[in-house]
Amino acid sequence: MLDLSCPDWEERIRNRRSLIPAGAHGINPAETRRAIRIFDKLRLPDVPGTPALAEAAGEWFREIVGVLLGAVNPLSGERVIRELFLLAAKKSSKTSYGAALMVTALLLNKRPRAEFLLVAPTQAVADLAFQQAAGMTQLDDDGFLQKRMLIQEHLKIITDRRTKAQLKIKSFDTSVLTGVKPAGVLIDELHEIAKTSKAGRIIGQIRGGLLPIPEAFLAIITTQSDEPPVGAFRAELSMARAIRDGRASGAMLPVLYEFPAAIANDRGHPPAWQDVANWPMVTPNLGRSITVERLAADFETATYKGSEEICRWASQHLNMEVGLALKSDGWPGAEFWADAEDASITIESMLERCEVIVACADGGGLDDLFGFGLIGRDATTKDWLTWSHAWCHRGVLDRRKSIASRLQDFAKAGELTIVDDKLDDVAEMVAIINRVNEAGLLSCVALDPEGPYGELVDALAEIGVTEKDEQIVGVPQGYKLMNAIKSSERKLANGTLWHAKSALMDWCVGNVRIEPTATAIRATKQNAGDAKIDAWAALMDGVTVMMRNPNAEPDVAAMVA
Repeated sequence: MLDLSCPDWEERIRNRRSLIPAGAHGINPAETRRAIRIFDKLRLPDVPGTPALAEAAGEWFREIVGVLLGAVNPLSGERVIRELFLLAAKKSSKTSYGAALMVTALLLNKRPRAEFLLVAPTQAVADLAFQQAAGMTQLDDDGFLQKRMLIQEHLKIITDRRTKAQLKIKSFDTSVLTGVKPAGVLIDELHEIAKTSKAGRIIGQIRGGLLPIPEAFLAIITTQSDEPPVGAFRAELSMARAIRDGRASGAMLPVLYEFPAAIANDRGHPPAWQDVANWPMVTPNLGRSITVERLAADFETATYKGSEEICRWASQHLNMEVGLALKSDGWPGAEFWADAEDASITIESMLERCEVIVACADGGGLDDLFGFGLIGRDATTKDWLTWSHAWCHRGVLDRRKSIASRLQDFAKAGELTIVDDKLDDVAEMVAIINRVNEAGLLSCVALDPEGPYGELVDALAEIGVTEKDEQIVGVPQGYKLMNAIKSSERKLANGTLWHAKSALMDWCVGNVRIEPTATAIRATKQNAGDAKIDAWAALMDGVTVMMRNPNAEPDVAAMVA
């Protein structure tokens, strides 16, 4: 299989060199030159003077056109590079260039009545893409394309009269994309399309439709998401990164304009990603559709609007992945959360390593997650070790469609359990607590006293864990959690609190927002309703007990006094 990895991509992007790996070149030089020649002759219909792409387009995209469309084995006719994943920021002329790529593919095509699709996230973007594609076919100097191409504006279809092949431009809709068998597909702004819960299944069907056609291709051109990556976008982005880094192989050409980790994760004040000197790395169309000066002015405007706007701006204009680093008004402990990950932490390893363990829970309504965790003290190092899980009722997937794909990802990873009306969550929690209790390590179960825990308390009594024995503790909430919040921040910073690997907890931590009150602080959510923090809140309940240095047979009444 062709090696499409680019292990030196960080050095390349720092020096603004091509991100196309050497292995992608030289497959079919004649077809590559032909593709670029056709692309170069197309004109931009919405730019003064309607310049040809030979003059107007960036070399970075011209190279992508040649490599992708020219990657056809000259002997077998089979396409060697069958997919493209391009991550480029806003104002990179992605829609215009993408439309030109598809018109070029239509003109290169030799298959009679072939179907090409350009799939946009919204009707507005589909309209723009069609106007670009149609305009390009009506602006050639000798009128050749005008004669060759039939434009059906009301259907958003461009037909090559010679081959009867068609380029159809559609907005993403499951009903019109099911069962297609195209020769080429371009998906624009996958990060927006992926917010549809069925996006992954539809993309799978598109891939299946491409298989019978040896020269078929799938191109994904997208900006980074303005929320943590989820669903189909997360899956495709992860695959592209894995191929780029050499951790996986495949026929996907990965071209990702994103900062190296040292810049993206920098904790300076200001962080390195805010240094305008670094912005050209992730701005391939610099000097054409965008300038650093315009970006800087736009960023200054974003800073006046607060942290949420800074987060959105950075994701869209610098391809910064939204997560812990971009929540400036979030929980300060989030800054150290990623470095505190320890993949070796499991329930089993905690039972072996800890001298005492506190179980903790928060949430539990049918519209919430039921967050649960264990926090233990290492018998040797005295560090705190934490493990978390959550449950949710299946109805949440319908009521909270914006996070349904994310919750399904967590479930696939084994970090979340989706339950039906039998509500087996309590039984599963009690089974975990019983394991800790039977090992002689349970200090107590820490709960929000206002939560719906009657069923849990009854079930715990069946295994001998009761309020009477002071093994169930109600933890005061609101501003009274301030000590737990600040104590956990300090322990994360000084490297004495460790957590199991969990994308679920990463998400919850990133959703926490800290609001000052007149005399204290309190934790809320970044976005009401859909931004869940229950698993993090459960951890804070456990920290409240653990910071009182409990034993396996504690006087817990004193711990929360």
